[in-house]
Amino acid sequence: MENFGGNASAIHWFEIPVNDFERAKTFYETILQISMPIMDMGHPGMQMAVFAVSFPHIDGCILKSDFHTPSSTGTCVYLNGEPDLQLVLERVEAAGGKIVMPKEQISPEYGFMGMFEDTEGNKVGLHSMQ
Repeated sequence: MENFGGNASAIHWFEIPVNDFERAKTFYETILQISMPIMDMGHPGMQMAVFAVSFPHIDGCILKSDFHTPSSTGTCVYLNGEPDLQLVLERVEAAGGKIVMPKEQISPEYGFMGMFEDTEGNKVGLHSMQ
């Protein structure tokens, strides 16, 4: 099996589209208990906040722009829910989101998954080994 040009992962970057930037930023900071730094992209009307800041390992962001539209039917990104994604799911509804799939075991080898809908209407997954 090939490994995408020498990289261990097929994912290099992801963008979660948002309409209300501040609401979405607060939502993700609350459920993941992280701080999301804002990045200036230099494009008028574009707002971006990143999930990780250990450059060059920035994984992804929330992004508001004229050419990004939130959706619950498109690609689904799975965020790291370690150490136990149930802890993240327990914060979703209080932060304004909706649980669409409770924590379920994939298998003992692959851990657990769950899904929520964020404040913008995006379907987002979580994964953890516990």
